[in-house]
Amino acid sequence: MPRVRSRPRAKTGNFERVKLLLDENLSPRLAEALTDIYPGSNHVHQCGLGSSDDATIWEYAKTNGFIIVSKDSDFEERSVVLGCPPKVIWLRISNCTSADVESLLRTAFSIMSRFVNDDGETCLVLNRQEQRR
Repeated sequence: MPRVRSRPRAKTGNFERVKLLLDENLSPRLAEALTDIYPGSNHVHQCGLGSSDDATIWEYAKTNGFIIVSKDSDFEERSVVLGCPPKVIWLRISNCTSADVESLLRTAFSIMSRFVNDDGETCLVLNRQEQRR
């Protein structure tokens, strides 16, 4: 079941679409695989941000209208302290295939769309009870 974390923040307006910036811990192929449902999405490597620190990735996402997607808690913690933008989607999933991650992000599209358009929310936590192996 997804959980959403909130923090008071300045109003930023509604987003027109869900545009993901995939963290280094996710496959670069996911951005292309998800382009039909999340157009304009990218991976940190494709943006020249491979091996960049979290602050650099955060600022890039903020400046360019991305929602950060990561399997690490670092960006979730940053969202609690700094609020948003950018918004963060934290994938609380064990080691799994890129196909499993793609499936989760596709299945959660409507939840993610509502989350992105809710000015009061900063981090969406997505997880699965069971994962295919």
